Amino acid sequence: MRVLIVEPGQYPREADIDGSLDTLQHIVGGLIETLYPWEDRAVLICNDEGKLMGLPLNRSLEDYDIIAGTFFICGLGDEDFCSLTEAQMEHYKSKYRMPELFFKTPDGVKGKPCSPSVYRLFMGQPERQRSEAEHER
Repeated sequence: MRVLIVEPGQYPREADIDGSLDTLQHIVGGLIETLYPWEDRAVLICNDEGKLMGLPLNRSLEDYDIIAGTFFICGLGDEDFCSLTEAQMEHYKSKYRMPELFFKTPDGVKGKPCSPSVYRLFMGQPERQRSEAEHER
């Protein structure tokens, strides 16, 4: 099944997964939660306890929530999860393209898009071996 994996501080990446429960849980690092925030038969799968576990905040979900930890997006078939269509893949790659840094404000927690290198700088993470330019290829 072709999915889009979105990790905190990283650009999203396409992956082929087998769709087993063990694989889904491995990707998100625990129990899965399924969210259906869109009308295009795509589903967001994240860690059910991500915020309770203190996983890093990842991306804003529309204007009502923030997903903590790694999540992925897949298609929704008639009876099970399935691959994203090419159009869905491109749409969600664009939508979640930029990592976000989150800040407390008087109006609540707000996200600000940034590059992976800026994210690492603010989060105190070491540079990765692979450069962002290599990722763009």
